[in-house]
Amino acid sequence: MDSPSRVEIKSFFMNLQDNICKSLESLDGKGTFHEDLWERPEGGGGRSRVILGDKIEKGGVNFSAVEGHLPERISNALGLDPTDFFATGVSIVLHPHNPLVPIIHMNVRYFETSVGKYWFGGGIDVTPHYIVDEDAQFFHNYLKSTGDKHDPAYYPHHKKWADDYFYIPHRKETRGIGGIFFDRLEADETHTKQDRFDYVKDVGEAFVPIYTELMNRNNSKSYTDDHKSWQMHRRGRYVEFNLVWDKGTKFGLQTNGRIESILMSMPPMANWTYNHEIKSGSAEELTQSKLIKGIDWAL
Repeated sequence: MDSPSRVEIKSFFMNLQDNICKSLESLDGKGTFHEDLWERPEGGGGRSRVILGDKIEKGGVNFSAVEGHLPERISNALGLDPTDFFATGVSIVLHPHNPLVPIIHMNVRYFETSVGKYWFGGGIDVTPHYIVDEDAQFFHNYLKSTGDKHDPAYYPHHKKWADDYFYIPHRKETRGIGGIFFDRLEADETHTKQDRFDYVKDVGEAFVPIYTELMNRNNSKSYTDDHKSWQMHRRGRYVEFNLVWDKGTKFGLQTNGRIESILMSMPPMANWTYNHEIKSGSAEELTQSKLIKGIDWAL
């Protein structure tokens, strides 16, 4: 394999997990991460870390590096011949207490096979319970500036990919305000493997400044029981996407991953109210109207 090696990539992801956990403990102010070390019988393992804090009701920052023979159903889906594989990455989901603070998700990962194929994937997206235009613009502009440092085509391409990926077809709505999503990034005529890795590193390191800003903007705002009820409703949509549509969840289950780590992304509580009706002219209706693809948030 070309440089960087799997060892270098794995080391970066482990350090990224450490740095993000330290930053989130500082941001929360009271909560600390509980760590579980786990091994996968077929090869590899990981470090699952969960925080139950003051500002973060439940959050997980997972690192894994797994290897072994790729199940046939997955190799077929990926268009690969039978092969061994190695996969490593960091995955994060944070569910805040305050419903005026958004849910955030990030994943950065690397995958390689014994037959010479490799690629990077990942992304970062935000799911506000209440969409605030200024926050959405900040978030998307940060992602655009991150991508533009490497390739001006990254943000528009990966933003559309996120719009399409983080979509709940059975609800005909997006999970949130999107962000960026990418997969199967490998070397090509204009990007080396190192170029791709540098982009993934910058995406991973964007997480802390983005969420710190969103938390600081919104966590001190007061909220009502109605806000909490809507938060539980929107969490239900989040669960639906992760369990029905998310490819990462499916990959983890199909490769015999650790179930507690795979389902770390689930909120501590969520509601499914039968035939939920939104009040006309409400803030909830305004948010619902913006759960659509193709909004150009970046200025």
